[in-house]
Amino acid sequence: MKAYIAKRIAWTFFATWVTLTITFLLLDFSPISAAGAEFVDQQVQQGMDADEARELYQEQLGHGDTAWERYTNFMVGLATFDWGWSSMYSQPVVDVIANSWIYSFQYVFPATVLSVILGFAIGLYSATHQYTKEDYAATLFAFTGISLPNFWFAIMLILIFATMLGWLPTYYSTDVALLSLENAKQLILPVIVLSTAAIASEMRYARAESLEYVHAEFVKTARAKGLSENQVTIRHIFRPAMVPLITILVGDILGLLFAGGYVIEVIFQIPGLGLVSYEAIIQQDTPLVLATVLIPVFIAIIGNLVQDICYTILDPRIDFGDR
Repeated sequence: MKAYIAKRIAWTFFATWVTLTITFLLLDFSPISAAGAEFVDQQVQQGMDADEARELYQEQLGHGDTAWERYTNFMVGLATFDWGWSSMYSQPVVDVIANSWIYSFQYVFPATVLSVILGFAIGLYSATHQYTKEDYAATLFAFTGISLPNFWFAIMLILIFATMLGWLPTYYSTDVALLSLENAKQLILPVIVLSTAAIASEMRYARAESLEYVHAEFVKTARAKGLSENQVTIRHIFRPAMVPLITILVGDILGLLFAGGYVIEVIFQIPGLGLVSYEAIIQQDTPLVLATVLIPVFIAIIGNLVQDICYTILDPRIDFGDR
């Protein structure tokens, strides 16, 4: 097991290096951005030579004279958290990320917890109560949650609960304290929109995987030994079902939350990583785009490492020497 974990950690570093190298090549071969052109124009208007202005812009981005120097500066900058200069915010990219991540975290974290707990719980209950009214209701909720477009669902909730009823604010305000009731109220709608599709997706997977073990022979044996239904459900149905669920959990949650985060933050005007990334793409602020793209990549790689390690706990039958 220790050798397996060490190998997975080594592959994690290798995958990170490959991802960063590809990102650098895409960035290095791209033409100067609109933000860079605007910077050069401003410097030229102030009397600087155009070539000197371009060199100054490349210097602010951490570029060198040769491709190898640029690559070295790029990798060293990432390792030392020197991620370049944001022309849109006129400050280092690290400072922009440091100021915006908390706004994304405060609604992504509760949405993730709700999606995992409720999704798995509803799916497990639905599988153990197959063909009941509760099962049909859960299946209807799953298909409805997956089918609803996030942008439409968010707009409808704003129209009903913010505009018509006036119970909740129509958009996010940074003037209130993060740890306050007012801030919690303005996060209700984003959490509902983001977690609805995630709960439906996790519920569907949990139900499908749990159904494979509901009528298994070892489950019948556990019931025959006199174990309670809760013990049978948790120990003998849910635990083996967790192994394939862990496999899809990281990718599915990341896809729903980060992709949905762009929509949520644009609609509710939450100044988090999604809105920052969206505005950076519009303004072609390349260093900031790069940073906001690399963050979910890092989380995905680390998440896959954690899920592989979880296999050692959930299923001791796995032969790690063959993996």
